[in-house]
Amino acid sequence: MTSQGWRDSVVAYIRAQALPVDKFGHQPRLYELAKQIAAGSNCDDDVLFATAWLHDIGVFLGHRPVDPDRLADWDHVPYTIAKSEELLKEWGFPTEKLADVAEAIRTHQAKDEAVLPEAVVLRDADILEQLGAIGALRALVKIGRDTRFNTYSDVVPVLEIALDNLPGKLKLSSSRELARGKIRSLSMLLDAIHEEAGELLY
Repeated sequence: MTSQGWRDSVVAYIRAQALPVDKFGHQPRLYELAKQIAAGSNCDDDVLFATAWLHDIGVFLGHRPVDPDRLADWDHVPYTIAKSEELLKEWGFPTEKLADVAEAIRTHQAKDEAVLPEAVVLRDADILEQLGAIGALRALVKIGRDTRFNTYSDVVPVLEIALDNLPGKLKLSSSRELARGKIRSLSMLLDAIHEEAGELLY
């Protein structure tokens, strides 16, 4: 299968599997951010594409555990790595690049220490997706459907922690430049929430 062929298979699969349905938007946005961050570098675009689109399979409904106790301890990364390798092999992805995809998925979260160039890019892009208006939307939509977030007061501290901690975790200068507007947007939103709600957010 051609590069476009396996890429079409990836997109079609994620479009069908990304549940709740709003989770689909994260993947194309992440890939676009990754391309912006990696512009002018020698990062492998096949690895960036595959990782950006497949890195969250294990958080989708139908892939993650249903039982609340199991879900509380669920680490989606090992599942995602194994499932991604299985699918990419089936779709004709270059086998010599599978190890790099696995490594990029393994270290894509802010808490991880990424070393592989593509992994550093994807990790930075994933951090950027947690900032700005998009970061706020992704967090706020979880209210009432995620057991961690029953009220606005549950999710606002998460956004505040993201604003305080995540920008300092970005590794690349291109990522830090892209973060400027996102930091400003999220800060303004949080200021407005506190100004309008005071102690009555609930």
